[in-house]
This record gives sequence, structure tokens and C-alpha cells, in this order.
Amino acid sequence: TERRDIVATAHHLGRDLTETERQRLDHLHSEKVEAWLDSGQGECFLRDERIAQVVTDALRHFEGHRYDLIAWCVMPNHVHVILRPHAGQDLSAVLHSWKSFAAKEANRILGRQGEFWQPEYYDHLIRDEQDFCNQVRYVLENPDKAKLPDWKWCGPGTGGSTVVPPA
Repeated sequence: TERRDIVATAHHLGRDLTETERQRLDHLHSEKVEAWLDSGQGECFLRDERIAQVVTDALRHFEGHRYDLIAWCVMPNHVHVILRPHAGQDLSAVLHSWKSFAAKEANRILGRQGEFWQPEYYDHLIRDEQDFCNQVRYVLENPDKAKLPDWKWCGPGTGGSTVVPPA
């Protein structure tokens, strides 16, 4: 709620977020949310290998066509992805495509109906090479941090590299 209020206030005032607001948003999302997610809270549908495979297939389906997939990790209750959309591709449309397909398939497999994903997502604009390296490391090391040894639903994409992809 606080994140939504910060963004709405800046939008209402017709201005970009201030540096203080950006830092607060990062703080609100980072440690608290990541600790909650990594503790395995919630339904954890993605722990089911059938569902993890559906999500992985969705991430990789348009890889190289609509976006370059740099790194990804399907955790038991959330997903991390680092990607570079191709020209003319909108991030929200890419995410909608993944979420829509995966939700329908997962609900079919699980014999359930209703919402599968949270409506919001967190995105982070990678600003430099150091941030890029930190984010890739974070995504690829997330299973170890969450105490999920030998977690196979994680890896580099074919668009991975050690340098920041050009904008």
C-alpha cells in the first residue's frame, strides 16, 4: 500500500519520483519482501515441478524474439527474471503474456480456478554494469539463499553476458 501511495502521489503531482522516494520503494521491496518470499510463505504452487516447468517454458517461449533472457529463477512462490525487451516490446505486455499463459496452464493442471499471480510485479531498471552483475548474481543465487539445494528451476538465458546489454 505504501509503495502504491508513493507512486500515485508522484503521478498525481505530475512529476517523477524523487531520489528519496525511489530509495524508500527499493527498501520496501527489498529486504522485507524478499525475506518473506524466501521463507516459503504462501501457496508455493511453483514448487510443483509441473508448474515450474510451465512457467519456465513461458519464460523461454519468446526468448530471442521479443526479449533477450539474461537470467531467471522460478522459486516456490515467486519468479525472478532479468531480461532486455527488444525494440517495440513493452515490458508489461511481455509479463502479461507469461502470467496469462502460465496461470491458465497451472490452474488446469492443479484443477483449480481463480487468481494465480499477484496483480502487481516489481521491476528494477538496471543502471550500470555493477548493478547488472549484482542483479544477475542475486537471481542465480536465490535458491541457495532460500535453502533450496540443487534447485533446477534457475539459470542463465541465451541472452546472458558479463556486460550490461546496450539499451
